Amino acid sequence: MKKLTVLLMTLVSGVALAKLPTPSPEAAAAADLAKARSAHGDKVGGYKLCLSQNEVANKFKKAGAAAPAACANPGPFVAPAPAAK
Repeated sequence: MKKLTVLLMTLVSGVALAKLPTPSPEAAAAADLAKARSAHGDKVGGYKLCLSQNEVANKFKKAGAAAPAACANPGPFVAPAPAAK
């Protein structure tokens, strides 16, 4: 039974360590675009969180207290330039 288990573990580990083929240029470009969109979405989310935190801080602190830090607007999404070949 132990030999069978060891054999199965060896076969499964060989499959798990198999190398995937490199993606096509179109797939790589699509992955880069998706990564850039995700990063921009994270920046926009952080900006909106900052605005809401400042709004809550302004409500909490009465007039005359120190103002919260300014939020940096990430701007519109700009797709990354394709990689040079």
